[in-house]
Amino acid sequence: MSRHVVATVDELPPGSRKLVTVKGRPIAIFNIRGEYFGVFNLCPHQGGSLCDGALFGLVTSDEPGRYEMSRKGEMLRCPWHGWEFDIRTGQSWCDPETIRTKKYAIEVEPGAALAKGPYVAETFAVSVDQNYVVLEM
Repeated sequence: MSRHVVATVDELPPGSRKLVTVKGRPIAIFNIRGEYFGVFNLCPHQGGSLCDGALFGLVTSDEPGRYEMSRKGEMLRCPWHGWEFDIRTGQSWCDPETIRTKKYAIEVEPGAALAKGPYVAETFAVSVDQNYVVLEM
C-alpha cells in the first residue's frame, strides 16, 4: 500500500472538502469537525461526483412523529440522484449489504515524519559546451 500527501492541514479546514487524483483515481477528501475522511469520488449508481454532494446528519425514528438527529455531517448524499452513504464506512444507507463507495484511510502526520533526515541532495556534474547546457548522469 502506498502513501500520498494530498494537502496540508491548512488547505482543509473543518467543514471543507477537496477533490484529488491519486494514481488516476478521483478521491474526495472531507474534514468533518477535524476528522478526515476519503471516499472514491464517483457514486456507484451512475458516477455522480460525491465531492459535490451534501453532508447531513442521520435522522432516525422509533415511532411515528418522533425523530432524532445524530452524526451531524457524517452522511453524504450524491448530488445526481440522492443516493446516501455513510462517510465513515462508505456503505450505502439504503442498501448497506450490497452497495458502497470505496473509502480511503486518511491520516495527519507532521512533515518531519514524512521525510526523515539527514537530508542529502543528489548532485550532478553540469558543463557548458559551446551554447548547450549538458547534464551528465
